[in-house]
Amino acid sequence: MTTFKPQIKIPATYMRGGTSKGVFFNLADLPGPAQVAGEARNNLILRVIGSPDPYGKQTDGMGGATSSTSKSVILSKSSEPGHDVDYLFGQVAIDKAFVDFSGNCGNLTAAVGSFAITNGLVDSSRIPDNGIAVVRIWQANIKKTIIAHVPITNGQVQETGGFELDGVTFPAAEVKIEFVKPVGDEALFPTGSLIDELDVPGVGTFQVTMITAGIPTIFLNAGDIGYKGIELQGDINGDAKALEMFETIRAYGAVKMGLINNIDEAKTRQHTPKVAFLAPPDAYTSSSGKEIHADDIDLNVRALSMGLLHHAMMGTAAVAIATASAIPGTLVNLAAGGGERNTLRFGHPSGTLKVGAEVNKIDGEWKAEKVIMSRSARVLMEGKVCIPVEI
Repeated sequence: MTTFKPQIKIPATYMRGGTSKGVFFNLADLPGPAQVAGEARNNLILRVIGSPDPYGKQTDGMGGATSSTSKSVILSKSSEPGHDVDYLFGQVAIDKAFVDFSGNCGNLTAAVGSFAITNGLVDSSRIPDNGIAVVRIWQANIKKTIIAHVPITNGQVQETGGFELDGVTFPAAEVKIEFVKPVGDEALFPTGSLIDELDVPGVGTFQVTMITAGIPTIFLNAGDIGYKGIELQGDINGDAKALEMFETIRAYGAVKMGLINNIDEAKTRQHTPKVAFLAPPDAYTSSSGKEIHADDIDLNVRALSMGLLHHAMMGTAAVAIATASAIPGTLVNLAAGGGERNTLRFGHPSGTLKVGAEVNKIDGEWKAEKVIMSRSARVLMEGKVCIPVEI
């Protein structure tokens, strides 16, 4: 007779951050083998989220069967000087046994500060009784600084409020996020050009802007690939041929950006780079039925994440959009009307988003100083997740 061991229980918090949600862990709460990078940690995350799932539903886990809801976060007190918390993000594939640590999640960043405060990862001297707690986050995936401005009421994180974020059903408290020097000393444009010609065998040759701010992103014009730039998920995600085209563009773009050596490696780097397509302002009806007018926005942007059109906009891609829009001559800047700008409101499938960017040109090279946006976050459930001990 086979004897099965009981499940183990691991403290965790299920949180929404921006238009994403995921399972948050305090590093110290993980079993010993999973406290370091490697197979044990990956297996734990996969089992918690419910991957790989050939049915594509993640029914036997905490994942929500979309790229926005198949995510994990591990936080710890920061070992980086001048920072409060280290933030490690894992994008979990749905149908494959794969956790991608190659990039950040800008949306879940909005929840990092509140989790860190609530779980004692931020020194109490930095938390006011009432006001704004400034949480200094070290983004461990990409080695960058992010500042979260978390509202505090009577010594507790304030989650409720009237801030509305398109792509999120209910209002909540506003959390301002600053992505500080989102590229650092690396090249903002890895090819050295604001616009490149990208040759994609079997698909075509396209003008693209490739940028590394926030997350490596490949921008191209919607009209060049037969779209208007006002598409919703249903227009693309059921079209296998279109999805194959976008993945092929992504793979060849990743090679041109120097992220991989050959297109086959793209299969093991699903989270980055992103592909986004642009169009000048145009009216459309968002996925919630909200009417978006052309004069409400500066341009339209649609982006793909983990092989599918995103239901709103990834926070990290919003950083790339903001940065590129502030630099005259990029495809993003041109689609928005050209010229100099430091703020931008763009349309996405769920509505609109306003972002701001500060850039400088130093010795002939563009540098991103800061990108600012507002999101919101909320605890959905606190407790313990359970997984079989043999994992």
